Amino acid sequence: MPEQSTAENEVRRHDVPAVAARPLSVTTSLPERLSYRAKRRLLGRPLTNDEAAHEKLSNTLALGVLSSDCISSSAYGTEEILLVLLPLFGLASYDILMPMTAVILLILTLVTLCYRQVVMLYTQAGGSYVVARENFGPLVAQVAAVALMLDYIVTVAVQSAAGTDAVVSAIPALDGYKLEITVGVVLILFYGNLRGLREAGRAFAFPTYFFVASMGVVIVTGIVKELTGNLPTYDPTTAHGAYPVGSGSGLLTIGAVYILLKAFANGGSSLTGLEAISNGVSAFRTPVGPNARRTLVVMSLLLGSLVLGVSWLAHVTHAVPYTDGNPTVISQVTRAALGDSTWGHLGFYIVQAATCLILYTGANTPFNGFPFLANFVAQDGFLPRWLTKRGHRLAFSNGIVVLAVVALILLIGTGAHVDKLVAFYAIGVFTGFTLAGFGMAKHFLGQHADRSDRNRHTKGVLDFAVGCVAALVVVIFAVTKFTEGAWLVVVMFAVLVPVLLRLRRVYVAEARLLEAVPEQAVAPRASRSTIVVLVDTVDLAALRALSYAKSLRADEIRAVHVVLDMAQARRLHAAWAADATGTVPLHLVECPDRRLERSVVELVARIADERSGAQVTVILPRRSYGLMGRVLHDHTADKISAALSSVPGAVATIVPFDVRGPLRHARSVAAAGVSATMSATAALDEALAVTTPVGSSVPSPPRPVGADLAAQDLPEHPHPGATWIGQITRRDRVRVCGRVRSVQVSPIAGHASLMVELVDQTGGIELVFYGRREIIGIEPGVALMAEGAVGRTHGHLSLANPLYTLLPR
Repeated sequence: MPEQSTAENEVRRHDVPAVAARPLSVTTSLPERLSYRAKRRLLGRPLTNDEAAHEKLSNTLALGVLSSDCISSSAYGTEEILLVLLPLFGLASYDILMPMTAVILLILTLVTLCYRQVVMLYTQAGGSYVVARENFGPLVAQVAAVALMLDYIVTVAVQSAAGTDAVVSAIPALDGYKLEITVGVVLILFYGNLRGLREAGRAFAFPTYFFVASMGVVIVTGIVKELTGNLPTYDPTTAHGAYPVGSGSGLLTIGAVYILLKAFANGGSSLTGLEAISNGVSAFRTPVGPNARRTLVVMSLLLGSLVLGVSWLAHVTHAVPYTDGNPTVISQVTRAALGDSTWGHLGFYIVQAATCLILYTGANTPFNGFPFLANFVAQDGFLPRWLTKRGHRLAFSNGIVVLAVVALILLIGTGAHVDKLVAFYAIGVFTGFTLAGFGMAKHFLGQHADRSDRNRHTKGVLDFAVGCVAALVVVIFAVTKFTEGAWLVVVMFAVLVPVLLRLRRVYVAEARLLEAVPEQAVAPRASRSTIVVLVDTVDLAALRALSYAKSLRADEIRAVHVVLDMAQARRLHAAWAADATGTVPLHLVECPDRRLERSVVELVARIADERSGAQVTVILPRRSYGLMGRVLHDHTADKISAALSSVPGAVATIVPFDVRGPLRHARSVAAAGVSATMSATAALDEALAVTTPVGSSVPSPPRPVGADLAAQDLPEHPHPGATWIGQITRRDRVRVCGRVRSVQVSPIAGHASLMVELVDQTGGIELVFYGRREIIGIEPGVALMAEGAVGRTHGHLSLANPLYTLLPR
């Protein structure tokens, strides 16, 4: 291989025989902060990025995991209808119950048919948000986002409160502690999800099947007893603490029609959670669409059967809702069906346990869905970007915190009473149904519809009907529940949608200001220090930091991007290679546990170690946006600067870039009638001028290098024929295996070469690919096997143009 031999000779010509080459260091012994040690003790070890790839769910497992919220609503839907009907219609309420249940089941059928199409067309998680965004644009999509977020928040409150009602129905002595129990359950779910509890799919699937099976036994037993004349009947008029039973009223009066609509709106809570399959469709195995569609149909059939069965048994037993929520209608139906025998009592407690489990499991579902939805909306720029960050255990921790806090406020404000919470519920749910229906109708009937689909008109008409029916339910619910709390939901829509749009405008304005690239770069001057410039995007703030770095006369300047999101890293890679950034190479450094400050500290410590205690200056671009920016952006530069203060031989320098000044100048000139674009460019060019940086930390003395590991201390290599990197000296040819720690990207203005750091548990080696700017598949975090002749680059072991193989993780 002539090319490889030439490259190897080039590396060897730079060797210095007096100084032996040594492997790159793997890590440094840096003390952990007390706060991180406490977090690790509470939440467990941090999960790495490659553990984020979830195992796809089978249909059976997905049904159990994703349908708990939906199926559990059958536990309180019938009760919510009766508590509205009984005070006016009296015992006639039980005759009205079944027709009203039939209407609800008809809506269930229509919505299911609509969402069967959604999961086939939109296999990306997001449900009605994605449908609205793709068909109506970002404005209407934010209505869907607010609807889904409110749905998730209220679901936590309703399901946990209903689960506590099931507990109190079985143990009446706990009646005085409902709020405390419910708050405690939410706090447990909050803590569990911070630890990664949402990953336990099989554990969450069990309550769904347990509840369906136990309620199936109750319904079948109750129907058999009814047919044989052995099913007991309650007397609602004598039940102490129950809702008052009216004397009856005509169905055609204005007041009666209003009550019927109110009861129907309450019964709509039985359909909550129906969108869960579409929100989690990406979790299914391939083929994703057909599997999700089949699971959705099964879930709807189970829900419809349970709602119909509970309503029928409530109709024939005259089960009555109580003002304090206990005993529940479903518990009365269960007691009547199973009887007072020993086995009947045992079965009653089993059913109550199953009801409690599925309701609490349903309360956990939003802790998975809400953070992902918030991350999705934040990626589109409509929510603060700190909602896109994964936490210690790979969960979107900030979203989990927001959800738990708001749900707790809602629970405390309503006293954990299900009836009061339902007033907040169905508006958000049916708003999502409305947008999904109209969005799918536009997809099939719009000018961009697929003309090859012969059934598109039928589908479009069906979807339009779903949108109309769901919109009607939203109006009914808003009117009949307005004074009971629905007004707050309406206000939330009116406030949150403009807020989300405002946040988007702020982000867009900031991006436009920072994307302007100056025509000339400041020429670098010689120095005797190593400078590391941390970059996350190619914008004015980063270029200004690079200009300042070049003015410090450094003998080496490294632009470093710590990889938290591989997709963002690839975009930066492409922008860096194409941009006029001079000859400064870009290093992509892995950060598997997303501890950004820790990764930077380790990188700087390694550089100081490898360059024999050289002074390392870390330049941190800091963008200032004013008061609003404090909410929309975190303070990463300050955190990294503080962390670097403990690294020997390191200096952290913050280069500020105030976006507000250029923006104000651009607006003032635009107001005077001058082109806003030209004035903004001039203001930004002026703002690019290098000023005195702030935030420098005091350097510390260099840390001594540890000794290499002895061969006898190492276990047998897991890859036959491979050598531990720490054992390599100067051999003709070796094979090494490890993890790619960093990748250096050369800009167009520099020489074409790709520098890759490969490390195992004993050390690291540099792989040099001459004539290559990138190699598909080689990126931070991947496992790699390389084979070639050992040379020396910058005092460290290297392989020039090695043969390589990507290894499975």
